Amino acid sequence: MPKQTTSTTIKRHDASRRAMLGGGLGLGLSLMAVATGLVGFPGTARSAETAQRVADHFASVKTMTGEFIQFGPNGEQTGGKFFIERPGKLRFNYEAPSAVRVIADGKNVVIGNRKLRTWDLYPLGKTPLKLLLSERIDLSGETVRSVKEDPDLTTIVLGNKSIFGDSTISMMFDPSSFELRQWTIRDAQGKDTSVMIFNVQSGVRFAEDVFEVPYAQVQPTKKPSER
Repeated sequence: MPKQTTSTTIKRHDASRRAMLGGGLGLGLSLMAVATGLVGFPGTARSAETAQRVADHFASVKTMTGEFIQFGPNGEQTGGKFFIERPGKLRFNYEAPSAVRVIADGKNVVIGNRKLRTWDLYPLGKTPLKLLLSERIDLSGETVRSVKEDPDLTTIVLGNKSIFGDSTISMMFDPSSFELRQWTIRDAQGKDTSVMIFNVQSGVRFAEDVFEVPYAQVQPTKKPSER
């Protein structure tokens, strides 16, 4: 984002901007150490079965909200509240002094800065968040990079080079309850932005405007999906 501007802007998505998207949306502790030694999927039949069972449980949770702590690639830390509604909808409200807000409405993802009055817009299907917010997470295809089972954590790494380039999303689940604990987005430069979630409530109902993207501010003419 430019350092100073008073006009609403929109930037085209490319590899470098998709990397920034990971910086704006990732939630959890750094995955660098965890990623070392990951077992390639599908590995054993037991690993494949466990991973799909975890993914199915997570996908069955249609709505969830709670608090998050985000850790950036340079050690920066921010917090706030998150809202998820499957399929495709997400919102992050960052605590002050951060002026950032992130909204996904099922088609697009926007990152806004209220102080700079700037916006970045990306088609949801071109970001790794699509995998997190899908109606069903199918682990039988080529999107699964690796699976690792530990006594206290099950880690599933997803990516699709033809769609997301070298970006990946790693989701970490409690092996007993199958609840999502954190996720990490790794950008094309290998930098991790992680989010840890807590005080999570599921099965909640949201107001209609929670996931509403202010397209009039983002782009006064047409949405990218309508071009």
